[in-house]
Amino acid sequence: MTSPIAQLFNRIAPTYDQLNHQLSWGLDWVWKQMAVDWAGLASPALDLCCGSGDLAFLWARALGPTGQVWGVDFAAAQLKIARRRFPQLQKRLTWVEADACQLPFGNDTFAAATMGYGWRNIPDRLGSLLELKRVLQPGAKAAILDFHLPFEPPLRAFQDWYLSQVVVPTAQALGLEPEYVYLRTSLADFPQGPEQVSLAHQAGFVAATHHQIAAGMMGVLVVQKPVILGENSPP
Repeated sequence: MTSPIAQLFNRIAPTYDQLNHQLSWGLDWVWKQMAVDWAGLASPALDLCCGSGDLAFLWARALGPTGQVWGVDFAAAQLKIARRRFPQLQKRLTWVEADACQLPFGNDTFAAATMGYGWRNIPDRLGSLLELKRVLQPGAKAAILDFHLPFEPPLRAFQDWYLSQVVVPTAQALGLEPEYVYLRTSLADFPQGPEQVSLAHQAGFVAATHHQIAAGMMGVLVVQKPVILGENSPP
């Protein structure tokens, strides 16, 4: 059975890219490129919660004709759109419909990974990190980009105003108000930077660093899998 969140992302698929680019003034491309750069340019690469493919396409361009990228998402409508975009890059891409907590890949498969605006929507966040670590090769990095609640009260007030007065009315004009009201709700219990670092360490990543961007309204968690599995475990 398709989860309610997957159903939501299937519904917004036709306007997903348009709204993201419009509402971020195009800066979402900059933030996504930062995530790819922080993950390290290595193939094969994995883009979890790939949506309609923005990060996966950035990977494919950066890695060149010999690079291979897997885009994974649980929303079939998003993947359908991804398969139609940038046809010149499609031969470097493989699209897979799957749950981020139950990936259909073997251990130590990928040399690098990203996740853009997906972790906030996964109920079992620790479980998704454990699964991500499992499929990464030893020493590989992953960069997780998402919205955040800023620490400073004035910035938090601005974010709330922007979401309620700009994002939701724009979505309402497209008949998607309930779907984008969810964005505000999903931010409420999303872990802040230090909590994200703690979760990454619990999952067994040897290194974890959180980078605030866009005045703290966005953030990127960069994690690295141990070079030798179990090296951080007590004897």
